[in-house]
Amino acid sequence: MSTTTEQAAPPARGGGKEPVLELRGISVSYGSITAVRDLSLEVYPGEIVTLIGSNGAGKSTTLRTISGLLRPRTGDVVFEGNSITGVPGHEVVKRGICHSPEGRKIFQRMTVSENLDLGAFTRKDKEKIAEDRENVLELFPRLRERIDQKAGTMSGGEQQMLAVARALLGNPRVLLLDEPSMGLAPVLVDVIFETIERIRQQGVTVLLVEQNALAALEIADYAYVLESGTLSLQGPAAQLLDDPSVTAAYLGGH
Repeated sequence: MSTTTEQAAPPARGGGKEPVLELRGISVSYGSITAVRDLSLEVYPGEIVTLIGSNGAGKSTTLRTISGLLRPRTGDVVFEGNSITGVPGHEVVKRGICHSPEGRKIFQRMTVSENLDLGAFTRKDKEKIAEDRENVLELFPRLRERIDQKAGTMSGGEQQMLAVARALLGNPRVLLLDEPSMGLAPVLVDVIFETIERIRQQGVTVLLVEQNALAALEIADYAYVLESGTLSLQGPAAQLLDDPSVTAAYLGGH
C-alpha cells in the first residue's frame, strides 16, 4: 500500500493535551515469529481510535500487549505519561485500561450478574461500582432482562454486550475493544457501534480493533492501518475512508 502521496497536514490532535496512551516503537514476537514490528501510535483523551488490517496483521497482539498479557521485545507502552511495559494485567486494569477481548471470553457457567461482578474485581468503591453497574445495564437493557441467566445460554450478540459491559465495570479511562462486531447480525452490529459512541460520550477513550473497517472508520476520529505487523498508513478516519488504497483493501472497493 503506497503511503507516498503528499497530503495537507491534518489538524493537531488532542487539542494541546498529551496522549493518554502511547506505543513507542514496540515489537512483539511469538518465538521466532515477529507479530508486530516497530509500531508507534498515540491515543488522545476522548478519542475513538481504530486499528484496522487483515487477519494476522497484529491487531489483537497490539491490544494484548497494551493490557499486559504480552510483553514487547522492544519498545515501550506509556499510559498517562508513565511506562506500563511489563506491568501485570490485573495492575493495568487497576490503572485504568480495560480490555474486551476477541471471542468475548465470558464466563459461560456464571450468570450475567456474576460476570459483571468479576469486571469490578480490582475495585473497592462499592457505591461507585453500583452506579457503574446501573449505567451498563442502561447501556445494554438486554442484560438487565438476562441478569440471572447463565451467560453461556445467551445469543452471540448478548454475550458481546456482556463482554463490553464487564470491561466497563473496571471503570476504564481507556477501553480496548477487540472485534466487537465479529459474528453478529447486521442489526446487532449497528447496536454495538452506537453503544461505542455512547461510551465515548460518557468520557471513556476507546481503542478499537475491528475487521468491519467501514463501520469502524465511520465512528472513529483517527485510524491506523497495520499490514503484516507493520504500520502502513495513518490519518483522520474520515480521510482514510476516502483513501483509494484503503477502499480497495478493506472496504470492498466501494
